Amino acid sequence: MNCVINSGSLYETSSYFYIRKSEVRVKYYGLIESVVLSFLNNYFKESVLAIVELIDVKKVYPLGKTEVHAVKGVSFEICKGDFISIAGPSGSGKSTILNMIGCIDVPTEGSVLINGTETGGLSDKNITELRHEVLGFIFQSFNLIPVLNVYENVEFPLLLGKSDMSKKEKTDWIDMLIEEVGLSEWRNHKPNELSGGQRQRVAIARALATKPEIVLADEPTANLDSVTSEAIITLMKKINRDLGTTFIFSTHDPSIVEVADHIIKLRDGLITENYRHEDSRACGSDD
Repeated sequence: MNCVINSGSLYETSSYFYIRKSEVRVKYYGLIESVVLSFLNNYFKESVLAIVELIDVKKVYPLGKTEVHAVKGVSFEICKGDFISIAGPSGSGKSTILNMIGCIDVPTEGSVLINGTETGGLSDKNITELRHEVLGFIFQSFNLIPVLNVYENVEFPLLLGKSDMSKKEKTDWIDMLIEEVGLSEWRNHKPNELSGGQRQRVAIARALATKPEIVLADEPTANLDSVTSEAIITLMKKINRDLGTTFIFSTHDPSIVEVADHIIKLRDGLITENYRHEDSRACGSDD
């Protein structure tokens, strides 16, 4: 009996296990008990499958009689639990890439996969569910609701879709997030009563409210002073470490690039550098 594991699923095939991402092949003959199947399936799903993958992605915007080639054939993988910086000057394509990962925009050509699923083939309903359940967003301009206080802003995403949490579990979770970002004393304050750094902390807590696997942050420190920026970066790194949330930044802030596990640098819609820091693991690595 022979099997294939592809994107975390196990199938029968010719004479080996085949994992597309890593090209690892393992021969196994005879009967495979269900416990072995379950172990291998879960092991490879966690250790091999990238949480995000872009394959030859291009994005072209019409501009009058001309076209703007914002992204020109970009391919890369992002591992689960990464703290990744997509860096580059204005016009390099970094925000466009972030929007395509977040299903706010779609590629002109190529594929964007999240947890092994190509987003281009999803219905509007499935994309909405993906955004709500898998993705969290942190915006440069905070985008808090001015008539709601800190608690209500953090709670808001939980009111928009289905949730398995009881009312008490929701309250405890929101309280924990507000405490985690250091705003317990300001929980009843409206956004106009908070500093820029405090508003960004609310935005971070709100992005985590639905317990997303991925948080997308578009220039999250651009409107903050250097001291506040450093505190925000430290906070996000702590959440990344403690909760295992994957953070993907579009930024030109060298402070974020410095602490990132994985750095992708862009210029004119193309990748110029793609590397990991020596102490971080590549997708599928167990070392």
